[in-house]
Amino acid sequence: MELLIVTGMSGAGKSTVLKFLEDIGYYCIDNMPPGLIPKFAELTFRPGGDVEKVALGVDIRSRRLFEDFFPLLDTMQDVLPNYSILFLEASDEVLLKRYKETRRNHPLSPADRIIEGIGREREMLARVKAAAHHIVDTGHFLPRQLKERINMIFLEDRDFSSLSVTLLSFGFKHGMPHDSDIVLDVRFLANPFYDPEMKHMTGNDAIVRDFVLDNPVAKEFLAKTIDLLDFLLPHYVEEGKNQLVVSIGCTGGKHRSVVVVNHLAAHLRQGGYFANAKHKDITA
Repeated sequence: MELLIVTGMSGAGKSTVLKFLEDIGYYCIDNMPPGLIPKFAELTFRPGGDVEKVALGVDIRSRRLFEDFFPLLDTMQDVLPNYSILFLEASDEVLLKRYKETRRNHPLSPADRIIEGIGREREMLARVKAAAHHIVDTGHFLPRQLKERINMIFLEDRDFSSLSVTLLSFGFKHGMPHDSDIVLDVRFLANPFYDPEMKHMTGNDAIVRDFVLDNPVAKEFLAKTIDLLDFLLPHYVEEGKNQLVVSIGCTGGKHRSVVVVNHLAAHLRQGGYFANAKHKDITA
């Protein structure tokens, strides 16, 4: 028997994730008052029942009832030994954008600025996040990628301490990504842009990929970068980091950086990490 509590920031995608969990066999209920969780679990998992996996959505929409969650955290292990908490996260910028797109008010700021409600909620949920077994930042995922991430954790049992690595190609002439944790400059590599045949291609094209990767300097750079990432990532996992953005820049963001990002992402996936390759300026 397995009980999963799905919580986190409003607008981070709890309803969507509950649908994904339902697809892989969980019995799902959204907006469950926390005070009812022990009794619900007792009724659901009693002998002879046919429900093996339950996911409960819990968030601040229950207002004062949500406050029952905090004392429950202290006794959860005794009351429900086989439980886990999935905390869904997103940056203030992502949450604000989602609220503006849906034209909805934040539950904690029905008459104030949305960003103020997000701040109050983040402060309120700090203790819940600290107690979570899995933390997923949904701001870096398309829906299909988020579903893959949820399946990886709860269907394939491959969480890797919730670390997701985004490898992001960009062009320095378009500006450096502000959310970068690590930035590498590959403008020292031979540039396919100056070959008329490859000028209007991208690093996703085989001829450009082979041009970049066949260069001895590129091979040495990739080997050293892979060694660096293989060293760093386990330490980030140990430290509790759940999202790492590694940005790779070239001049325009279309050729060299794209090839390098694709190569590094493939390596990390082979190593079991959830690695997401993105190309910021490939169509600029």
